[in-house]
Amino acid sequence: MDTLSHLWQGFMVALRPDNLLVGFLGAFIGTIVGMLPGLGPINGVAILLPLAFALKLPPETALILLAAVYMGCEYGGRISSILLNVPGDAGAIMTALDGNPMARRGWAGVALSISALASFVGSNIAIIGLVLFAPLLAEWALAFGPAEYFALMIFAIACLGSMVGDKPVKTLLAVLIGLMMAVVGVDANSGAYRFTFDLLSLSDGIPFIVVIIGFFSVSEILLMLEQTRDGQAVIRQTGRMIFNLRELALTWATMLRSSLIGFVVGVLPGAGATIASAIAYMTARRLAGKGGRFGNGDIRGVAAPEAANNASACGSFVPMLTLGVPGSGTTAVMVGALTLYNITPGPMLFIEQPDIVWGLIASLFIANAILLVLNVPLIGLFTRVLSVPFWALVPLIAVISAVGVYAIHSTTFDLLLMVLFGVFGYLLRKMHFPMSALILGFVLGEMLEQNLRRALSISDGAIGILWSGPIAISLWGLAAVILLAPPLWRRLVRRPVLA
Repeated sequence: MDTLSHLWQGFMVALRPDNLLVGFLGAFIGTIVGMLPGLGPINGVAILLPLAFALKLPPETALILLAAVYMGCEYGGRISSILLNVPGDAGAIMTALDGNPMARRGWAGVALSISALASFVGSNIAIIGLVLFAPLLAEWALAFGPAEYFALMIFAIACLGSMVGDKPVKTLLAVLIGLMMAVVGVDANSGAYRFTFDLLSLSDGIPFIVVIIGFFSVSEILLMLEQTRDGQAVIRQTGRMIFNLRELALTWATMLRSSLIGFVVGVLPGAGATIASAIAYMTARRLAGKGGRFGNGDIRGVAAPEAANNASACGSFVPMLTLGVPGSGTTAVMVGALTLYNITPGPMLFIEQPDIVWGLIASLFIANAILLVLNVPLIGLFTRVLSVPFWALVPLIAVISAVGVYAIHSTTFDLLLMVLFGVFGYLLRKMHFPMSALILGFVLGEMLEQNLRRALSISDGAIGILWSGPIAISLWGLAAVILLAPPLWRRLVRRPVLA
């Protein structure tokens, strides 16, 4: 009952006219920012943080604004993934695998509407979990040390081999390319320059936005330039705008399951929406079996990652509020917002600042409802992007991509690197290498190396620490099963039966 009374108190804060207006503006701005390739929720929240402080907003109002932007970005990232095959952020990479094929087959409206509903379901389930289980789950998250996180990364990479397409070898090669790109730059421990080729601009590593814009946006532009007028006419046929009851019946179980997966992964500090959406997509694909069309426009392939990445985003508030540990890069920026107001996140926050905590949680429910109401009527407007002729769409994507990349360091080197990756990505896509696996390898690479180093530092170099705990052993076992089971099964099936 105490929880319900606190939540009611939070709704009283979130439903104040000023906070309601701020939540609506944040949700709208977040959706627009999420649509723009490469920006993502971190940039959206970081851009508005100084503005919120400069306007002298109260701390609860500022957090409501930033949380609404965060939620809006998670919603918006799917739009460019589905329509243009250019993920708005890393969490939307998996959505493009089936969302864009659906758009090309004339089901853009269906993909956008089901993804909006999946986002809504995933967010709400995670927020309910945040209300009910935050302290318990925070304690569970503390059981994950560097060795467990390293095993989790290996498990995620093992999943990629059977998750994307029907070419596991090419998928794993793409992951390795991503991992190699992740180690470019100065070694944080030794200070040695790794694979920089004496270029000072590579000393800080390869920016994520340059990678995602190059391999997705620029390569997509090159593929667009190959399209004939007849090819574009097929994409223009957008069909109906809303999913039907049969499609809802097909996806509701996927949404619920993926929401739970996303929430659990989101509670783990640093795991993030990228891993959540990948695991949820892999699970949905495996459960569908041969009856699915995953990779060719299966509606469950859109619902699974969208439910998971939104649930993960809400789940990342658990360690932030209960432990003071950011659950994601975006919540790290929000922790910075709290420090600007001289507020220390952690267990005492629930006691000392209940209005802030419960007002924030209640605002997540409200922002989620606003986003669903805001996004569904605009589906028809979004799908009109497909009707824009290539001679106008290609320069528009190129300009947005170039501006997004140049805004990072304001150097022409990043633009040249973007073009180089775009050409390389175009060649890989022509050879049917999955770009999503490459990007996920790049994203996981840094976390993989950091947790490996931390684990070996704790054990003074003893490698046995990597499989010393029950959680780590379980994850290693699952990774081995996923990698070895398919080839062993194929070998058994092909073995001739003796008469």
